[in-house]
Amino acid sequence: MQSAVMARLDFDQFRDKEVSRIYIAGELAEATRVEAVLTRHGIDYAVEVEPYQRSALRVLTLFSSGVYAGAAFFVLSGQASFARHVLRAAGLKGGIQDDDAEVDLLSTDH
Repeated sequence: MQSAVMARLDFDQFRDKEVSRIYIAGELAEATRVEAVLTRHGIDYAVEVEPYQRSALRVLTLFSSGVYAGAAFFVLSGQASFARHVLRAAGLKGGIQDDDAEVDLLSTDH
């Protein structure tokens, strides 16, 4: 039986490359689904804990709005559009980050 190849990379492997933040997951189950979709489609990605703001209206006031820690997913910028597409197709829409979320890893401390 062949084992699946994980597409998750360490941020160091993205060093000196243009990457885009494509998704921020606020819950572990959501992050696990994102990882599964990206891996299934052979998209290399890195994950970093980042703060994000949750809107109380988005979650129907079950939680108060505020700043929380989430799992931010990054891919090479050339794969960003496809990665967003497969995440949306899988029903993962809430944490999608727009195209303007490109990150220059030369100037960040990951």
